[in-house]
Amino acid sequence: MEDPRSENGTDQEVPQDAAPDDAIAAENNATVEAILFATDSPLRPERIAQVAQLPGRREVRRAIAALNARYEEMGCAFRIEEIAGGYQMLTLPEYHDVLSALLRARGESRLTQASLETLAIVAYRQPILRADVEAIRGVACGDILRGLLDKQLVKIVGRAEVPGRPMLYGTTRRFLEVFGLASLDDLPRVEELRQAVRSAGAKLEDVTETQPAPEETPAQEN
Repeated sequence: MEDPRSENGTDQEVPQDAAPDDAIAAENNATVEAILFATDSPLRPERIAQVAQLPGRREVRRAIAALNARYEEMGCAFRIEEIAGGYQMLTLPEYHDVLSALLRARGESRLTQASLETLAIVAYRQPILRADVEAIRGVACGDILRGLLDKQLVKIVGRAEVPGRPMLYGTTRRFLEVFGLASLDDLPRVEELRQAVRSAGAKLEDVTETQPAPEETPAQEN
């Protein structure tokens, strides 16, 4: 009896380049996921479809539904939510308190311009006296140094062999971690910084020179 699977009694070969529908869907899902993962603002489905080279919004919504189902099944802490006509990856509401604490810690760790200037002086001149830091900056730095001590970016490394034995300040291991340095040897050379400042100044001059002069507004007669 002839095998009903084929006309000639042999299995028909399936073309190897024929991709199954589920493989195409998985690729579309991954593409949409990558796009939303990389953006920090809601994207409209039309824009997602354009970037992902999908036929339209229906495919985008189908991919988002599949992704959210997978996130829920895996117990992920985020979902893709619709916001202001677009879609964005957001953490679940139950993690609000934890993330708020993280953002507060980041805000508290930010350095003011005065703190950065003081920290740079300590980094390049350490071990250094507070009086020498203030002489370079031209203002009192006691409160700023205490703030840097609290943030564990600066530490007391000893006392000077002068009357009164004032404290000497230096940077910490935390300082290296924050600024991504392997050691103090990785600090930019002063001449490199000066060159960068000169280059930035030259670029600024070029910009100001190429800007058109403002047109004068004729005075109106009374």
